[in-house]
Amino acid sequence: MKRLTLGIVLSVALVACTDQGQPPTKGASEKQAAVDVSAGKAIAERECKGCHGLDGKGAAPAIPHLAAQRERYLLAALKAYKEGKRTHAALKEIATHLSEADTLNLAAYYASLPPVQTAPEKERVPPYEHGKRLASACAKCHGADGNSTIAGTPSLAGQQPQYLVIAIQEYLKKERKAAPMHALLPGLTKLDMESLALYFASQVPAQRTAPSFGDPNAGEPLTAVCGGCHGANGVSTDTATPSLAGQDARYLVDAVKAYRTTRKRENMRLYVTGLSDKEIRNIAAFYSVQKSRAVEKGQTLVQDLTARCERCHGRDVDVPGMAVPKISGQDRDYLIMALRAYRDDRRESSVMHKMSLPYSDAIIESLASAYASQPAK
Repeated sequence: MKRLTLGIVLSVALVACTDQGQPPTKGASEKQAAVDVSAGKAIAERECKGCHGLDGKGAAPAIPHLAAQRERYLLAALKAYKEGKRTHAALKEIATHLSEADTLNLAAYYASLPPVQTAPEKERVPPYEHGKRLASACAKCHGADGNSTIAGTPSLAGQQPQYLVIAIQEYLKKERKAAPMHALLPGLTKLDMESLALYFASQVPAQRTAPSFGDPNAGEPLTAVCGGCHGANGVSTDTATPSLAGQDARYLVDAVKAYRTTRKRENMRLYVTGLSDKEIRNIAAFYSVQKSRAVEKGQTLVQDLTARCERCHGRDVDVPGMAVPKISGQDRDYLIMALRAYRDDRRESSVMHKMSLPYSDAIIESLASAYASQPAK
């Protein structure tokens, strides 16, 4: 399955890098002579102040601040709107009717303004910590760290995060057999689910002893088909495909049999229909004794991603030849919107798409908050 999100998420790692680079302009000295900041202010007064203000401050949430933004980024953004690579009807209309001189003057005006200083963002609980708090309600059945000791109850430790979110949603849709604890699920928001999944994905799975049924050696050759999706020895590398390694054997038997009837996965149904009950037990025995691992590092994920972002978006970093924006002190809702657009391939930048593809809304919002809380420069 295609790697999508955790989450867990986006990184904000290159929040608005573009592949367009620096738009073609005149030589540096010619351009400097051609720029007229006062003319740019007049254009801003006429075209931009309703949303971005004459002071470059976004007039409402999700509208970016333009004050003190890098000039070449503003030029690249206007070019992208003009060419339809970024979608916004009003901005496309404005950019299309601006002359090259108007565009240069407008970008120079906003770049010349002092940065917008806003009230600091309130401190937000990181998604891992939020998930940890929620996980306390799951401990009775799944274990405090996601390692279940109850036969027939799945372990959640080290499980792929997007798969956990999908599983929760399937319980909510009654596509899976409900259990008493699942009465708690309807109260979870999407961000709750992603945070909970990140927490469990970051826990280390316990090593299991062989179950009282099945033959792990006989089960190994039967897993050849399974490995294509679930990874070598059942350790998945796809955030939307579950790991089977170290899972409770009784749960695996019940799950495989469920694919014959209630669980809606056509490829799984076609494969498991041909398996005998003995073969299913052997497969479950094999996977239950395989060593698994944590698939995320939720404890430090936001800090690690921010460190990656700093390579291009650091307060004192200016990458030559790339239209990289300043994002410290930027509007939080705008950062969230931009990162989601990159992740979902609705905004062009192959670099940003690759960087943000694996991340959930919970991670994206946490990263956006981290940058929005920094002083603008």
